[in-house]
Amino acid sequence: MPNHPILAHARTTGSALKNWFIAQCYDALAVAGLWLVGLLIIGVPFAPFWAFLGGAFQFVPQLGAVLGLIGPALALLFVDNGPHWEQYIELLILYAVIAVIDGLVLQPYIMKRTVKVPIWASILAPIVLGIIIPFWGVLLAPPLLAIVYTYRRKNQKALEESLARPPTSPDRLSGSG
Repeated sequence: MPNHPILAHARTTGSALKNWFIAQCYDALAVAGLWLVGLLIIGVPFAPFWAFLGGAFQFVPQLGAVLGLIGPALALLFVDNGPHWEQYIELLILYAVIAVIDGLVLQPYIMKRTVKVPIWASILAPIVLGIIIPFWGVLLAPPLLAIVYTYRRKNQKALEESLARPPTSPDRLSGSG
């Protein structure tokens, strides 16, 4: 039973989800790096810790980026000389820059490199699915894309292999000729 169709589908789907998770880890690491650089420039206390949390929160869809903003904002309240409004504005600008870079550049690029999902699909699918199924569409779009494109590649490879095989004539199969 090693080549059972259900096991083959489970292996293919598991492989796609594993690759998606790896892509998600790369994205979280890149976002943590962006947070670290930005928070150090702004002068937020405990910047490495907040950057780590900002990267870890990337695994929480839709709310993760906002959760990554709360810690540094609270840390600015407790600086020695009191909070400066300029730092809050810089923090909001940093948040916006990270959100745009991550959503439009990092995630699509990493998904293309790791899971082989085209950039246009990884930008449009969350938007379209988010309109159709507001919360769940955005949550499920990246792993679903990974699965769909993994199956697509697998089917294309099988088709190419079947077309590359020379046709067998009926004479050769029966042994006469």
